[in-house]
Amino acid sequence: MKVAITGATGFVGSLLVQRLHGKGHKIVVLTRNTAFAQKVFPSEAFPNVEIVAYTPNTSGSWQSVIASCDGVVNLAGEPIGEGRWTPERKQEILNSRKLGTQKIVEAIVNANPKPTVLINASAIGYYGTSETANFDETSQSGNDFLAQVCQAWEAEATKVKDAGVRLVILRFGIVLGNGGALGKMIPPFKLFAGGPIGSGQQWFSWIHIDDLVNLIMQALTKPEIEGIYNATTPNPVRMADLSQTLGQVMNRPSWLPVPAFAIEALLGDGAIVVLEGQQVLPKRTMETGFEYKYPNLESALRQILA
Repeated sequence: MKVAITGATGFVGSLLVQRLHGKGHKIVVLTRNTAFAQKVFPSEAFPNVEIVAYTPNTSGSWQSVIASCDGVVNLAGEPIGEGRWTPERKQEILNSRKLGTQKIVEAIVNANPKPTVLINASAIGYYGTSETANFDETSQSGNDFLAQVCQAWEAEATKVKDAGVRLVILRFGIVLGNGGALGKMIPPFKLFAGGPIGSGQQWFSWIHIDDLVNLIMQALTKPEIEGIYNATTPNPVRMADLSQTLGQVMNRPSWLPVPAFAIEALLGDGAIVVLEGQQVLPKRTMETGFEYKYPNLESALRQILA
């Protein structure tokens, strides 16, 4: 296959490129920073990778490269868990997903021939937050800021179906790997200062990065997979259990809680990402027969920290 990927230099995208390249596929990396992408994917090590400069929120000549691709994976979006949610920051978070997806869909619709599939990222923030409810792919959306972002993001992706292109929307849980959210939790534990964030009762719906990349690969290659799937493990945990398990795996105490007010002081409205969660179950994902390598938290953490 030949696959175009946005967000290819990020946490998930870079592993996806490596995995696709290792299987002999060709990859078009759509990036705002070609110099950085060339460092991440040097041509000697990645001869099947083509790096193309693009402007995510505006139409341009970059869109023409989509015509030669079999599939498109759209992972681009401003990080949501970094820094305070000022009005400007919230607009960036929304635009990077809504407009970015709009321009990818525009490129697919105008392509001749068209790619056969679009894999579009979304997030479990779609469901809103709750300590008591559980959600699957059929659940209603929430009404907070992140839920509204996910609704707008998915609405743009859905327009690709009018062009007869297969669409798979993957609602990502919190991705565990070397980096990302876990990368921020490990240093305090190393210093014997780790513990649950906030009440500890909030749900933490997660997925190992290897399972997420395998899920994307499956969605690319299996034509019967279509629609919305939760990219989470079948075994979500509460924050207190995450902290306890991380402490056990690292052989460190996990009794020092991080108070909610400290996170709110740092992140403002963005604190909702870590202080409130949702229990999300991958019902449709499991119905496809997808096999998780790391369905349980302890085995996932042991592999990552090995």
